[in-house]
Amino acid sequence: MKMNSTQVFYFTLSAYIDTGSVKYFSFLIILCLYVLIVGSNVLLIVVICVNRSLHEPMYMFLCSLFVNELYGSTSLLPFLLLQILSDVHIISAPLCFLQIFSVYTYGSVEFTNLAVMSYDRYVAICHPLQYNSVMTSRKMVFLVSITWLPPVFAVGGTIVLSSSLQLCGNVINKIYCGNHSIIKLACEEPRVNNIYELFMVFLTVCVPGSVILYTYMRILKVCFSGSKQTRQKAVSTCTPHLASVINFSFGVSFDVLQSRFDMNNVPSMLRIFLSLYFLTCQPVFNPVLYGLNMSKIRSLCKKLLQKFSS
Repeated sequence: MKMNSTQVFYFTLSAYIDTGSVKYFSFLIILCLYVLIVGSNVLLIVVICVNRSLHEPMYMFLCSLFVNELYGSTSLLPFLLLQILSDVHIISAPLCFLQIFSVYTYGSVEFTNLAVMSYDRYVAICHPLQYNSVMTSRKMVFLVSITWLPPVFAVGGTIVLSSSLQLCGNVINKIYCGNHSIIKLACEEPRVNNIYELFMVFLTVCVPGSVILYTYMRILKVCFSGSKQTRQKAVSTCTPHLASVINFSFGVSFDVLQSRFDMNNVPSMLRIFLSLYFLTCQPVFNPVLYGLNMSKIRSLCKKLLQKFSS
């Protein structure tokens, strides 16, 4: 394979470490995790889709969230399974950019979806009498659309800019491809890419984060001034969502810190675990959290499983 200062045909992922025979154990753990992710998320998607009683905005947004968990985990885990068993850790340039697109859209959609869900909870708790008139079917379709379409186009712009860079290297110090890792390999200062990344952060992090912060401030205000029943409703419906936001924010924060700062002082295994956290734990965390906490989903899951087992 030939490489020069203007075109790179493949990238070497240098963060993989030689674990000897332990790699087979690692392979089995990741495989079981992926099967659990697919099984739990598919189960909840099917439950929501086939039960008309769950065709409400809150559950449709949850369904969108579970679809994204499948999308995000599938964008990385099958590739990771192959790399664990491989002695040579390389990835072709087109596949690398596809992986960046998939991972970044997953993260952007996840955060936007959580913002939409917080808005839904805000309307339900702060304006319960107007909920049905506000959260119409048309509004629900619109909110699902803005959950997916802006991140797809925004990340698409990132890929176009990064794939056009002239690169002076092909070694990525991660176990999967990242956009900032590609930018670091540029021969010249990629000012346009850096400016666009700031725009991306504003669109996919600052805007959804502001929505989440505002809605929870309003929900807390209503809880403190409202009745005991209102507080109980807020706690039961907002606790899983808030836990999901915190969990995802933690995972993404470390991945961002790792891509922009020197983390060589952190043990290799810990770096690998934390870089995979938001792509592995979140897709397990959400279905378990919502499946166990929301009684309506929990009871319908039990009925569906009993139907298949009988």
